[in-house]
Order: sequence, then C-alpha cells, then structure tokens
Amino acid sequence: MRARRTFAALLLTASLTVAGCSGGASDDKGESAAGPAAREGAAGSAADRAESDAQHAAPKKPVSLAPAHIIRTAALEVEVADAQKALASARSAVETAGGHVADESTERIDDTHVASRVVLRVPQEKYDEVLSALAGTGRLLSRKADAKDVTDQVVDVESRIATQRASVARVRALMDRATKLGDIVALEGQLSSRQADLESLLAQQAALKDRTTLATITLSLSEKEKKEEQRDDDPGFLDALGGGWDALLATGRWAGVVIGAVAPFAAVLVLLYALWRWGVRPRLPRRAATEPAAPAHLPWPGDGTAGGSGSGPARGPGQD
Repeated sequence: MRARRTFAALLLTASLTVAGCSGGASDDKGESAAGPAAREGAAGSAADRAESDAQHAAPKKPVSLAPAHIIRTAALEVEVADAQKALASARSAVETAGGHVADESTERIDDTHVASRVVLRVPQEKYDEVLSALAGTGRLLSRKADAKDVTDQVVDVESRIATQRASVARVRALMDRATKLGDIVALEGQLSSRQADLESLLAQQAALKDRTTLATITLSLSEKEKKEEQRDDDPGFLDALGGGWDALLATGRWAGVVIGAVAPFAAVLVLLYALWRWGVRPRLPRRAATEPAAPAHLPWPGDGTAGGSGSGPARGPGQD
C-alpha cells in the first residue's frame, strides 16, 4: 500500500513538473512571437506621441491675410506767423517723406494778412509722421482725419479684370478660328466692347492704387490778422474841426449834385420863358378899351339942378 502511494506521489510530481516546463516554453514562444508586433506598435505610438508633441511644441505660423487697402485723407487749419515760411516748411517735409504737392493757392486778405491752401500727397507709411509735422508749424485751429477701407472694392475690381481679360482672350481665339465675314464682324464688335470695359476697370484699379498708396492732406495756413491802432474814443478839437470840414465838403458835394440835377430843367424853363416873352407875346393882337366913360356929375338929393330940398320937383311951363 505504501509503495503505491509513493509511486502515485512521484507520478503526480513528474506530471506537474512536465506541465510547468511546457507552460513556460509556450509562454516564451508566445512572448517571442508577440514581441516584434508589440515592439512595432509601441514604436508607432511613441512616434505618434513624439510627432504630436513636436507639433504642439513648434510655433504656429501666422495665417497669411490679404493686405488691407485704406484711403486716408486729412484736413488741417493752422494759424502761423508767416504763411510763406510755413508753406516752404510743409513742402520740404512732404518732399522728404517722398510725397509731392498736388495743388497750391495763396491770397492776400484785406491787405493785412496772407492765407494759403495746399493739397499734399504723402506715402501711407509716412502719413502720421507728416501729419504731426504739419500740425506743429503753428497754432492748430482744426484737424479732421478720415480712413476708408476699400479692400473689398479693390478685390472686386481685380476679379472683374481677370474675368474680363479671359473673356477678351476667348473672343480673340474665336476670331482666329472664324472664317465667315459676318462672324468676324460680330466678334470684332464684341471684342471692342469687352476691351473698353477692361480699360475702364484698369483705370479704376489705377485710381484705387493711387489713392491707397498715397494719402491726401489738405493744409490751410492763415496769418494772424493785424489789428490797426485803436484811436481815443473821446473826440478833441481837431477831431471836431476835421469832422465839420468833412461835413461841409459832403454838403457841398450834395448841393452840387442837386444843382446838377436841377440845372437841365431850369435851362429848359428859362428857354421857354424867353420864347414866350420875346417871340410869342409881341405877335398877339392888342385888345381895344371897351369900358364906357364915367358921368361927369351924378345928381344928389337936395341939389338945385335936380330939385333941392324944400323947392320940390321942377315944374314945367304952364304948371303951377
């Protein structure tokens, strides 16, 4: 019985030993077979992680944007001591910045001060610098600046130019292949019309380029008005004498004006009176006197000739 138990124990131990060895060998083979794939996967993930880390660590490149096209204009009013010197200084500053004078005008006002107006064109990058220099030439009275973004308009014109050029090229290609006279005439008309549109767009593009490349500054320079010396408000004897003399002269002038205005009428009246007095009146017929002569004596009551008082009326012969 003991011998059987001992044999069974030895057999079980040997079986366990063989099973352990075979499991270890299989594990080693599995590891050896899965090793390259695992290593490749690990290497790939490591590479991915390294690349991702490199991408995060690398500085981001700025996104390239289309340049902005801006039209800048400004208007300055400056009071200066000497307009000519200030104008020369402004012209020098603009020419130094690479600009030019587009328009200039100067006038003298009331013989007391000078005013100048000048239009300057300066590069966009020198716009602020020149504007500050011009404002510092004297006492700034007013300043107005404006900036208008025309990028969309510039892009639209460029796109239309490209389309129009392609259209002109197509028409020319059709003209090269055309054989009929009618087709050639029709294509020439189309070509002329599209070429005119293309030239108009090119002119717009040139104008936009000029206005966006050079800023426009309108500078107005004015001198301080010189005030005349103020006189004393209280008049003196000489002032009164001068005023009276001026009034006398003014009265004489007005009297002369009145006499000059009345003289023609007076001359005509005198002439008419002379014609009547010496020309017409002597020729008129004289009227004879028609009035009756007055009686020499008028009878009065009581007179003896006509019967006095108390004698009664006169009696004729044979009357008692």
